[in-house]
Amino acid sequence: MLADAARHAVEQAPKSSTSTWGAPRKKVCNAWAGSALLQDETLVARIASAVVTAVDVPVTLKIRTGWNSANRNGVSIARIAEDCGIQALAVHGRTRDMLYTGEAEYETIAAIKQNVRIPVIANGDVTSPEKARDVLALTGADALMIGRAAQGRPWIFREIAHFLVTGERLPAPAIGVVRDTLIEHVRALHELYGETAGVRIARKHLAWYAKDRPENAAFRAVVNRAESAAEQLLLTRGYFDALECAGVERAFGAAA
Repeated sequence: MLADAARHAVEQAPKSSTSTWGAPRKKVCNAWAGSALLQDETLVARIASAVVTAVDVPVTLKIRTGWNSANRNGVSIARIAEDCGIQALAVHGRTRDMLYTGEAEYETIAAIKQNVRIPVIANGDVTSPEKARDVLALTGADALMIGRAAQGRPWIFREIAHFLVTGERLPAPAIGVVRDTLIEHVRALHELYGETAGVRIARKHLAWYAKDRPENAAFRAVVNRAESAAEQLLLTRGYFDALECAGVERAFGAAA
């Protein structure tokens, strides 16, 4: 089934094919998918080989460090993946039973990096430029993958890239930059999902952009009233324009 899915994906002209075996949710694992596959190394080898053989583009894989703390078999899975022709491996520094709780550990990612020749991408709790530097140093990974820390904060990528090169932090984005980035993001969601679904899906993104800021509750109260794409964009722009005019740019940016 995954080989067929990979072939279908490649028909859409991507330059690579990625499988994710890190999803920890019960509804995924109960279907013997996601990180549930980490329990069966023989099945991992069969699937990886089938997908690699099915397509002519590089195949990459994302995993967790294992099924649970007593079965942290990330190194074994990584070796199997490499032997089957997987071209790069992303590793979330949690076992499946941790879900998204607790703190990511990087020792297993470091061990994986030491035991395979393919590129290894470290994932888990990379929330700041300093943490990015530290995780790269701890793991020896070739790259970083960032998930939740980028929700509502897409500029984290340029912040990290700048810090890794210069050792200096970029200033927080101005409120006008935040507004324009958010407007572009919301418009793209409307275009991708259509107006009805796009407006609904955009609400969580709007909340993420304002999370951990004192304006969060008021902002959500305003934009969640929107029932159309035009109204959602109008309310979003209006709210940020009001903040800018009120001179709260410094406070808003400092919490970004």
